[in-house]
Amino acid sequence: MKKSRKANYDIFSSYAYYTPGFGGIGALLLWFIAGAVLGSIVGSIFVFLIPGQAGHEYMMLVSYPLMFIPPMMYANLKSKRNAFFDTGYALSSDNYGRIGGFRMALLVSLATLAAAYLTDACSELLPATPAWFDELMGSMVGGTFWINFLCVSIFAPLFEEWLCRGEVLRGLLNYRKADGSRGIKPGWAIVLSALFFAAIHGNPWQAVPAFGLGCLFGYVYYRTGSLKLTMLMHCVNNTFSLLMSRIDSLSDVEHYSDIFPSPQYWLILGACVLLVLLSIRLLSTIELKDRQGNCDEVRAA
Repeated sequence: MKKSRKANYDIFSSYAYYTPGFGGIGALLLWFIAGAVLGSIVGSIFVFLIPGQAGHEYMMLVSYPLMFIPPMMYANLKSKRNAFFDTGYALSSDNYGRIGGFRMALLVSLATLAAAYLTDACSELLPATPAWFDELMGSMVGGTFWINFLCVSIFAPLFEEWLCRGEVLRGLLNYRKADGSRGIKPGWAIVLSALFFAAIHGNPWQAVPAFGLGCLFGYVYYRTGSLKLTMLMHCVNNTFSLLMSRIDSLSDVEHYSDIFPSPQYWLILGACVLLVLLSIRLLSTIELKDRQGNCDEVRAA
C-alpha cells in the first residue's frame, strides 16, 4: 500500500501509529470502563447541584464524553511512542472508488436506515424491555432537544466510531503480530469489532441492533477506510431514532411491526434486504489497496 508523506493535521492524525492487537483492545476497554466511572462521579455532582430534570440532562451532557477521555489519552500516548518505529494507518481515508464521496454518503445513509429496520426485526425476539431501560431511553431522547441531539447524534457517532472502528477494527486489521504478519482475517475483524460495539452498550436491547449495524459499519470502513462515513452512518441512525421518538403518535411504539400492517411490514423488510445487499455489492467494487483493507499507510513527515 502506498505510504503518505503528507502531514495530516486533522483530529484523527494523532492516533494513526497505534494499531492495537487483542491486548491493546483490552487495555482500551479498561480505560473506557475507568472513564465511565469518572463520568458517573462527575455527572452525579451535576445532579446534586442542579435539581430536577435539568440536572440529569447536564449529567448526560458531561458524563458521556468523559467516558472516552481516558482511552483517547492512552491511544494518543501509545501512538506518539510508536511513531518513532512503526508504520501508521490513517483512521480516516477517502477510498470511494468510482462511486465518489457524495454518492457513497447517500448510499451508506440509505443502507443504514434499511439495516436499522432489519435489526429491529431481530430485536422483537428479545424479552420486553424493563422499566429501567425505558426510563434510560426516555432520558436520552425525551428531554431538551438540543442536549439530546448533541449527545445522541454528535457525541455518540464521534466517540463510538473513533473507538470501535478507528481503534478496534483498524487495529485488528493492521496490528503487527510476532511472526511479522499483519492483523487477522478481515471478516473476523469486522465481526469482533461489531461485538465490541455491542458490548459497550451494556444491555441486549441496544446490543442486538448495535451488532447488526456494527457489521455494516465495519464493512464500509474496511472497503473505504473512511471513519467520516461510519460517523455519518451512525449519525443518520441515531438522528432518525431521535426524531421518531419526538413524534407523539409514535412515542409508545417499540417496533416497526407496531406501525405497519403485516403485508406492508414484510414488503418493506424485503426491500430493506435488497437495499443492504445492493449496497454491499457496490462497496465490493471498490478496489482494495491491501488485503487488510483500505486504511491508508502514513508515516511521519
